Amino acid sequence: MESPILNEHNKQEYPPMHTAEHIVNRTMINLFGCGRSVSAHIEKKKSKMDFALPKEPSAEMIQKIEDTVNEVISRNMDVSHEFITIEEAEGRIPTDRLPENASDTVRIVKVGDYDECLCIGLHVKNTSEIGTFKISSSDYKDGILRIRFKLLNTNC
Repeated sequence: MESPILNEHNKQEYPPMHTAEHIVNRTMINLFGCGRSVSAHIEKKKSKMDFALPKEPSAEMIQKIEDTVNEVISRNMDVSHEFITIEEAEGRIPTDRLPENASDTVRIVKVGDYDECLCIGLHVKNTSEIGTFKISSSDYKDGILRIRFKLLNTNC
């Protein structure tokens, strides 16, 4: 089989943190019914993600985000990917964030049966490689929740 032609990728992600980003996104969708992050800065030592929410979550809900992400990580799920056409992705996965010059073939990354989304970044092979997810702080302003987090005890 020929390798699909994808858009070039100009970033070298830290796979555990980048995979954790996927889990945080799905957790936020599940807990708050919001969309995926509106902004993210994902780095090896610490990261931050912003989510559009109509009201500020309680301290208990912030803790629930951390607890849920760690519970998902502990499932030791395989992280896999598949290549499909943009046409096949439409209706299955939001494609509104694709650049105008996106290739005809896209890659869907799946974190077990928990999350799937379009992504060309680097990921761990199994969630057991991520370590412990820790929210270091959060704040809410003008309809945006920002969470700052790090990973402890990564196995990668």
